[in-house]
Amino acid sequence: MVELEAELRAAVRGEVGFDVTSRALVTMDASNYRRVPVGVVAPRDADDVAAALEVCRAHGVPVVARGGGTSIAGQATGTGVVLDFTRHMNRLVSLDAATRTAVVQPGLVLDRLQEAAAPHGLRFGPDPSTHGRCTLGGMIGNNSCGSHSVAWGTTADSVLELDVLTARGGRLRLGQDWAGAPRGLRELVAGELAPLRTGFPDLPRRISGYALDALLPERGADVARSFCGSEGTLGILTEATVRLVESPRARALAVLGYADESAAAEAAAGLLAAAPLTVEGMAADLVRTPAGLPRGGAWLFVETGGDAPGQARARAGSVVRAADALDALVVTDPAAQRALWRIREDASGTATRMPDGSEAWPGWEDCAVPPARLGAYLRDFRRLLAAHGLRGTPYGHFGDGCIHVRIDFDLLGAAGVARFRRFSEELADLVVAHGGSLSGEHGDGQARAELLPRMYGARTVALFERAKGIWDPDDLLNPGMLVRPAPLDTNLRFAVLPREPLPVAFAYPADHGDFSAAVRRCVGVAKCRTTEASGPSVMCPSFRATGEEEHSTRGRARLLHEMLAGELVTDGWRSTEVRDALDLCLSCKGCRSDCPVGVDMATYKAEFLHHHYAGRRRPLSHYSMGRLPRWLRLVAGTRTAWLVNALAAVRPLAALAGRLGGIAPEREFPRLAREPFSRWLRRRARPRGRVRAGRRARMEAGGAERAGAGRRPEPQAPAVHLWPDTFTEYLSPSVGRAAVRVLEAAGIVVAELPTRPRPFRDSRACCGLTYVSTGQLDEARAVLRRTLDLLDPLLPPGPADARGAPVFVVLEPSCAAALRADLPELLPDDPRAARLAGAVVTFAEALERLAPGWTPPRLDRRVTGQTHCHQHAVLGDTADRRLREAAALTGELVGGCCGLAGNFGFEKGHFEVSRACAQERLLPAVAGAPEDTVILADGFSCRTQLAQLAGVRGRHLAEVLAEGLEPEGDGK
Repeated sequence: MVELEAELRAAVRGEVGFDVTSRALVTMDASNYRRVPVGVVAPRDADDVAAALEVCRAHGVPVVARGGGTSIAGQATGTGVVLDFTRHMNRLVSLDAATRTAVVQPGLVLDRLQEAAAPHGLRFGPDPSTHGRCTLGGMIGNNSCGSHSVAWGTTADSVLELDVLTARGGRLRLGQDWAGAPRGLRELVAGELAPLRTGFPDLPRRISGYALDALLPERGADVARSFCGSEGTLGILTEATVRLVESPRARALAVLGYADESAAAEAAAGLLAAAPLTVEGMAADLVRTPAGLPRGGAWLFVETGGDAPGQARARAGSVVRAADALDALVVTDPAAQRALWRIREDASGTATRMPDGSEAWPGWEDCAVPPARLGAYLRDFRRLLAAHGLRGTPYGHFGDGCIHVRIDFDLLGAAGVARFRRFSEELADLVVAHGGSLSGEHGDGQARAELLPRMYGARTVALFERAKGIWDPDDLLNPGMLVRPAPLDTNLRFAVLPREPLPVAFAYPADHGDFSAAVRRCVGVAKCRTTEASGPSVMCPSFRATGEEEHSTRGRARLLHEMLAGELVTDGWRSTEVRDALDLCLSCKGCRSDCPVGVDMATYKAEFLHHHYAGRRRPLSHYSMGRLPRWLRLVAGTRTAWLVNALAAVRPLAALAGRLGGIAPEREFPRLAREPFSRWLRRRARPRGRVRAGRRARMEAGGAERAGAGRRPEPQAPAVHLWPDTFTEYLSPSVGRAAVRVLEAAGIVVAELPTRPRPFRDSRACCGLTYVSTGQLDEARAVLRRTLDLLDPLLPPGPADARGAPVFVVLEPSCAAALRADLPELLPDDPRAARLAGAVVTFAEALERLAPGWTPPRLDRRVTGQTHCHQHAVLGDTADRRLREAAALTGELVGGCCGLAGNFGFEKGHFEVSRACAQERLLPAVAGAPEDTVILADGFSCRTQLAQLAGVRGRHLAEVLAEGLEPEGDGK
């Protein structure tokens, strides 16, 4: 393929990638299938596409068009050259509000079109749940629909004209009345009018096969409409003119509760008479928490619109009255509606895990039947599942009779794959028996094309083959899809993975200790590829900064998959391709909470680095920042912080130290505290006898209990141990001092953690965060074991919620997250790890749990800033929100990541990405805030980023509350 690559590089102006990484990133879409391409081309324009087609045709190499890669039937994968339209051909060419039309390139993400149309009161009708990353080209290729299809139809209903290149270089402009039809197509239709009029099911979600019936004279001989849903097998789309619809000025959402999904399905068709915008259904199995939903085991989401809020609400009320539901809720607040819709949109990922954690897969994701038959079909579907010993939870577009479901097929072994085939064949027959379509939204691809004869019969399928031959006589475009398809049980992406679990450092409890199963979590939904973060979401900051697939969570998961497969990435844990893709992962853990299937790339990165550098020299930053607690302990033990600060202020010396430590030259060294926090705490407590107050209180209470003297013990103030994390201890002790003041004001006794007098060894409790983030997992486990040994006298013998269990307040969110999540996964066999993890609380959680009656000072200030990414992903911020509200601190903190992310933003080569992450949400929020706004940033990294990039001081919530207390006096 060297000659092919050379000719493509000479012929096209866009990027040509035949390297391992470029190919590995597109081996899969969101389906069960995998094909390894020979190369990837990112064309800049239609001329590039034509040039690439010419070269590939000369070499007899197939071509596959690819958009967002969210197809779930395998049609966005191929063994030839993949055309990636997302990199360059992604523009909105024009938008005409007067004619309600737009001209788009195939790589344009749907949300970008919606944003451009919204100021004109317009929108594109179809809206798949992947609207933040699916492209218009992919939607046209699959004839996508979405939740509003009951109102605005499928993508084919919104297409006016299409500019298409054929495999042999023809440039066609497709439209009505045979516009752009290739030679021979009109004659084919004229000779087959009878089967075209009688051989296609009449239902709103019939996507399977070619839409040849759109070419009938009574339907306007619409070549553009007929092209929709052809999955890139007929021609390559280069531009599209699409129709926009008027968006309702106001919307209301009626959420209707039913006993189960069959009852909801029976009710759905009866609601269509109210002309709703959506009728979506889902069952309780797919809802992580039913909070905010009405009573029931399944729900219908019915959206109504109007010119005014009252009109939309009145229509929603009419739906509720006609629904005969167990319970109902009408939501008019836009933010509350978005929160509910996120539950539904995340179902495509949530459904990949059954309630017991076992895996479930697509393959029969979107069958459609007439809406009036949906209830009966679901009952038959459930019986068929049971007969095969399978499980799945249906959800989807109940108003259109289209059902999504992920099923717990065993696609790893021969017996499970055989059952997958038998079930597929029987389900195809069941769908046809109900008058349905094998695909109701996502296309046939490899998953269903083999079964099209069961739906259409041999004669109509033969017509499909003849049509393919007219458009693409050389079978160059996406072969193996729709016609002459590959068997549905071949090319499965799981077949190449190792059968036995690999020896790994983390426990992966949700994946039964199997790293392959953890990597398999990524099914390609690609929520990580959204180009704009919204609300509290974090994932995936590096992708939003670079726009490159390899820097998305999905891209990294794909490379890890190929590493495990060993076919394309052949050097396993030593892979430089995987290392380079993971290099820009900030370890923000945003994917752990924001990914619908719970991919935890921060953990996978640490695991990979652990193996990659085993027995080898590491990057300099791993020694400098990865072992930061050790160096700072040494400085504190020798009381030389003043000297280090003085030397760091000398630019040549700081630059030399930065080079030796692998630190970005753009970064300044944070100043070290002259007095560590713990030293201050001991000095402050000594005159008042407070240093071990918490321990004495428990000992005295225990002694009185053993004495059995019948005396009623004096009530003791609740006690906590304040965790001296590395950042609070050595870099920002003011946070610790403020926390002590606030906790004591709330009536909580603060006790110091025990230490051992070993100035040149690990003598303090440590969460191991810096070792984990740099993949030094052997060292991390050693540090954590010493921590458990140190704290062993404080830990109860039973679970962490046992009577007398300690409370450890951790002020640094990343350290708290490490103790809660990483500690038990790195030391799963030490029961003390789970007990310590369960005893860790944040500052706000401590106040809420131990001083529920305390009222914080009323500050009446506006705040801005950013919720720490680890707080969002692992800890949650509910207690913080309540504490801010109680203190009259108003305003919302933004989501996203500050970009510094511990060692990441300090490492050489990361500064530009680090700054880009901060510029996305944090810096604009601070720059746009009124002058007296309090900048909240609980993480030391966030505060450092603000200081170095914006010149502003961010403060921990404890510091802000402490300022509202009465002065403590005595110079403390």
